[in-house]
Amino acid sequence: MKWIIVTGDSRGVGREIAYQILNETDFGVIGISRTSEESADELLVKYPDRFRALSYDLANVEGVKQLYRDKIHKIGPIYGLVNNSAMAYDDIISNLNIDELETMFQVNVFSAMHLSKYAIRDMILHKTQGSIVHISSISAHTGYKGLSMYAATKGAMEAFSKNTAREWGSKGIRSNCVVPGFMETSISSTLTDEQKKRIYQRTSLKKETGIASVASTVLFLLSDKAKSITGTVVHVDNGTI
Repeated sequence: MKWIIVTGDSRGVGREIAYQILNETDFGVIGISRTSEESADELLVKYPDRFRALSYDLANVEGVKQLYRDKIHKIGPIYGLVNNSAMAYDDIISNLNIDELETMFQVNVFSAMHLSKYAIRDMILHKTQGSIVHISSISAHTGYKGLSMYAATKGAMEAFSKNTAREWGSKGIRSNCVVPGFMETSISSTLTDEQKKRIYQRTSLKKETGIASVASTVLFLLSDKAKSITGTVVHVDNGTI
């Protein structure tokens, strides 16, 4: 069996991505999140042979190597990686806090890059023509007050993905980004209804982005149906303008 790593799988988009992979494909899922919540327990019961839940804090960049060697590598060959886990540090630039900023880059960028490194090495070792999908954010394309620093992490991953695609395309390894619009997730939970309404009014469909729609797009990019798609950015944002 080949496996797909999904970070931040315990809730929101990550949980829906893991569920769709398990429900609609034959791949196994290695979920990586800080805590094992009910959703992980449910998947373990429903898919005992195809789901593995690993508890790990991606703020610990240096430990990613050991995580791969001690746990991920022993589970089986890696076909795909979904870098979904993210920390949102929201504030205006004049209030920048370096500790918060560094932690956000560790989770959103550095650990995602390290996981990509080991996933690619695993694909090369097993001669796997695999797929990497990074979850970006509409804030990297359209300005929002207080999200400049968060957007910078997502912009970094989009640049990283494009160059990864160029580096490893000859091995059949693809890398793409999905750009969701604003969704009803834990990251947006601090927003007031009025703030959400203003954000949704900037979209063509005038509502929040559907989590299932984002997950379905990720599933497509992981599949052979998208075997000619790499180095690109796919917007699933209700037509944000």
